[in-house]
Amino acid sequence: MVEYALDLDTVFASLSDPTRRDILKRVSRAHMTIGEIAKSYDLTLAAISKHLKVLERAHLIVKRKRGKERIVQLSPGAFKSATEYLEYYETLWNQRFDSLEGFLKEEEYGKN
Repeated sequence: MVEYALDLDTVFASLSDPTRRDILKRVSRAHMTIGEIAKSYDLTLAAISKHLKVLERAHLIVKRKRGKERIVQLSPGAFKSATEYLEYYETLWNQRFDSLEGFLKEEEYGKN
C-alpha cells in the first residue's frame, strides 16, 4: 500500500506542472525526440531534460535509443494507478449524490 501511495504521489506531482502536462499531450500523439520536444518551448534543453526525468520517474513516459537520438513516448500503462484512484472517488461521490437525490425526493414527496 505504501508503494502504491508513493507511485500516486509521484504521478500527481509530475502532473502538477503545465509544461509536463503539455509534453505528455505531445508525446501521446506521436513519438518524439528530445530535440523535437525542446523546440516547442522557450526553455533550455537542460530544463526540458529535467521535466522528462520527472515524467520518466513517474512511469508516464519511456525513453529509448534510436541511433544517437533518444525517442520519448507515452508509457503503455501510464495513467493506470491514477485512473483507478480517481475512479474510486467518482464511484463514491456518484453513490452519495444518488442517495442525496433519493432523500430530497422523499422529502419533497412528504411535503405534498
